[in-house]
Amino acid sequence: MESGAYGASLAGGAFDLVNFVKQPQTITRFLSWIFAIVVFATITGEGYINSAKAQEASCMFNKNDSACSYGVTIGVLAFIACMVFFALDAYQPQISNAKERKYIVTGDLAFSGAWTFLWFVCFCLLAHQWALTVDLSGVAVDAAQAVVAFSFFSIASWAALTFFAYRRFSQGVDAFEQEYRDPAPLDNAYPPTYPPYPNSGPEGYQQSPFSSTQEQPGEYQPPAY
Repeated sequence: MESGAYGASLAGGAFDLVNFVKQPQTITRFLSWIFAIVVFATITGEGYINSAKAQEASCMFNKNDSACSYGVTIGVLAFIACMVFFALDAYQPQISNAKERKYIVTGDLAFSGAWTFLWFVCFCLLAHQWALTVDLSGVAVDAAQAVVAFSFFSIASWAALTFFAYRRFSQGVDAFEQEYRDPAPLDNAYPPTYPPYPNSGPEGYQQSPFSSTQEQPGEYQPPAY
């Protein structure tokens, strides 16, 4: 399990490829990358059919071009985002600034959460349009079912990435809370009183010999003649 501020306990250390590949977050992000490729590549390559009655190709999902465009857009952006976060995950252990690591983890958390929702919308849209598709002439049925299935798989993978990002964010917050603690007050009075600052002077200090309390001289008596 990752530890330290925002999951980067080895800040400043060398990049460990084997450990990086074995991380659950890396494996899940790789699967999300593959799922995105399947979705947008399948729609781009086999998602449009040519009809003898129409001059332009139409989407295989109930001839709804918006459904195909939405699936391609979500898939391409997910593909690019996975590449970017792959690089950030690999570079993050080299970052010693906790604020920069916080920005990376927060961005990962926000994007992963948003794409979990957008993949859910994509799955619902494509599944609904596929259920409404009546004319299957010229339609690659296996390709359409694969797009719907991998859209569903993407929901699970991006939800897992959201969980991993949230765990790293929580670890960073807990790390900062443990580093700083206010001194406990001596009582419940308001305003609270705190222990006195220890005396830093040398031990065995004695009062200066030139003190203001010196013996007063006796009364002046004139000499006797």
